[in-house]
Amino acid sequence: MSETTRITTLDNGLRVATETMASVQTVSVGAWIDVGARYEAQEVNGVAHMLEHMAFKGTERRSARAIAEAIENVGGQLNAYTSREHTAYYARVLADDLALAVDLLADILQHSTFDDDELARERGVILQEIGQTQDTPDDLVFDLFQETAFPGQPLGRSILGPAETVAAMPRTALVDYMAHHYSPGHIVLAGAGKIEHEQLLELGERLFRELPAPAAHVADGARYEGGERREERDLEQAHLLLGLPAFSYIDDDFYGLQVLSTMLGGGMSSRLFQEVRENRGLAYSVFSFAASYSDSGLLGIYAGTGEQETAELVPVVCDEFLSLIDQPGEEELIRARAQLKASLMMALESCYAQSEELARQLLVFGRRIPTDEIIAKIDAVDQAAIRRVGKRLLTGGPPTLTALGPLANLPDLDDVRRRLQ
Repeated sequence: MSETTRITTLDNGLRVATETMASVQTVSVGAWIDVGARYEAQEVNGVAHMLEHMAFKGTERRSARAIAEAIENVGGQLNAYTSREHTAYYARVLADDLALAVDLLADILQHSTFDDDELARERGVILQEIGQTQDTPDDLVFDLFQETAFPGQPLGRSILGPAETVAAMPRTALVDYMAHHYSPGHIVLAGAGKIEHEQLLELGERLFRELPAPAAHVADGARYEGGERREERDLEQAHLLLGLPAFSYIDDDFYGLQVLSTMLGGGMSSRLFQEVRENRGLAYSVFSFAASYSDSGLLGIYAGTGEQETAELVPVVCDEFLSLIDQPGEEELIRARAQLKASLMMALESCYAQSEELARQLLVFGRRIPTDEIIAKIDAVDQAAIRRVGKRLLTGGPPTLTALGPLANLPDLDDVRRRLQ
């Protein structure tokens, strides 16, 4: 652990972590919570995201407007996000305004009122957000991909939730969810930038005294199934996602998976970009990604293409994937490792990225992983590792294919499966 990183666990279980950055004048501070959409019951799908929205809509001490004015009076920013496994509430402020930022975070996490009128208004806002996703095919296809890969289980459901569930979400669902999951042992209070550990520690001890008591907190295990989901739509482009089951954060091949994905479709020099776009002109947008969870993961390939081009594009994607696994080039391997390392180092120049990475590592791994250790693991990925990871991907389960748009020429899942054998 770096000399600039300090971590303390309070008596109530709340972890307080700081990363001091001597060259900056600002601080990013937030509460990262070890709970997300995959912890929801089906009848309240979307509650984690709605709770994140409602946290800014008023507390016992502050109205929604007062919260907004308090942070903006000092030129700061207050925001939040919900993922499938985590929820975060964070602020970015000048260093002298750290106490205000932590006070606001403590207030919304412990004293939110979930006023009925505010809740009714925010339901409408979230329904608009859901409608926007439904009208944005290159967003919607990712939700369909997740649902098809993990059907009938929390990990496969939309983070936003279905419109009918959100429209009927009662106030008690928010109160119960927060009381059940927002206990101090599941929260990391992390700050990075111009910050002293003792200051954040004192603020955490003083302000986070009314978090709920610990309760059972276990997500359903991931059960990858795969399959096919097609929706014909009158669109200019077909939006395609092809994927395979992958690995968790803690898998020994996690970094090999990241390097393989980068080689396959992680930049303009990647195999997919060069062959699909540059050599054949089959798509404007094509890329791959590796998503990891605590117990599973996905490798996905996205492309947006014309109706006629789908027939050629899918075989090309399959061929490039198989070719990469069979003969990973040393030059492209070196380039992919360099991309990942540079991306890591560039991100860590940001106070927000430092605070988020610190909190995420504590939630996922239970420790701060030194940057040098991560770089060493990336550098250890060689051609043999790429072949091994590729074979694991191909034998881990059936492929998943989701598509929206004009799909008359799109090969079916059986064709994809045969090509990937």
